[in-house]
Amino acid sequence: MGGADRIREQGGAGTFEARAYAARSATSPLAPLTIRRRAPGPKDVRIEILHCGICHSDLHSVRDEWSSILATTYPIVPGHEIVGRVAAVGPEVGKFRVGDVAAVGCIVDADGTCEGCREGQEQFCPAVTFTFNGPDRHLGGVTYGGYSEAIVVEERFVLKVPPSLDPARAAPLLCAGITTWSPLRRQGAGPGRKVGVVGLGGLGHMGVKFARAFGAGVVVFTNSPGKREDALRLGADEVVLSRDAGAMLRHAGSFDLILDTVSADHDVNALLGLLRSGGNLTLVGAPSKPLEVSAFALIFGRRGLSGSNIGGIAETQEMLDFCGKHGIAADIEAIPVQKVNEAYARLARSDVKYRFVIDMASLR
Repeated sequence: MGGADRIREQGGAGTFEARAYAARSATSPLAPLTIRRRAPGPKDVRIEILHCGICHSDLHSVRDEWSSILATTYPIVPGHEIVGRVAAVGPEVGKFRVGDVAAVGCIVDADGTCEGCREGQEQFCPAVTFTFNGPDRHLGGVTYGGYSEAIVVEERFVLKVPPSLDPARAAPLLCAGITTWSPLRRQGAGPGRKVGVVGLGGLGHMGVKFARAFGAGVVVFTNSPGKREDALRLGADEVVLSRDAGAMLRHAGSFDLILDTVSADHDVNALLGLLRSGGNLTLVGAPSKPLEVSAFALIFGRRGLSGSNIGGIAETQEMLDFCGKHGIAADIEAIPVQKVNEAYARLARSDVKYRFVIDMASLR
């Protein structure tokens, strides 16, 4: 029995059909598929999806490249950078009305009682449910993401999009934005602090924008000489080619914080050597293989190596509000959903400036 048939069997009272794009295996292209969504419950918001960003984790998940950590269940409907218009609300919903522009990020459910949830860090909840490929407690099976025409989410996981933001350019803020915002805020990026951003892709370009907006000095590290002009335009004070040993040496021991957005294998020890005493290298990229770290690179200088993944719901709303106030949004290339496989191929070779965003009107 095919995946589409299994989905249709969940039909009946309390659900509706939605068009989507899905992959049926790790090697198959994304293609049209009809899925079931639950009808809105008392606390739910139904959103007509207008735009959905394409995150590198979408590609990893579709290709089951993180199988040792989170195996993919097929068919998979990716997408967790969702902006849309509220189409219906349950009777207990108080913050949203039909017609509002709303957003959904990486999280659509959590227990609400654990330490992480109580601290506003739902991403660390043991029962967190991610927007796609997570356990769907309402319909069974797994959750389906934003490469679809509609989604239903409990109000506490729905975010307000400031009216000053272009909805398409706001979509990547729901992952690329919060993923870089959170560690920069937590590590105190601001005036008098020197921040390095490694890699100038979907994450890196947002890291540069935020670090500049916070008032920090910003240096971009890249392997691509052609990205120098863009990095300076986005707000970097300086651009360093990572393969230039002399340029790297000139920055040794000078950074308060380095944000590493690279998802491929690379030398983190060279980056650790750029930190001042007590500085921190934060990984937000997710290489599929373990990175080799020298203990001496950490011990001498009392340097820290940490990781960060998205942020809580309140923190994400704070980020969106800041972006609305300061006019910060992603640099995007809008595409119709029918070009999603072409976009995946280009994403795999880093051929995008700097985030693909699907115009979901093309699905309808």
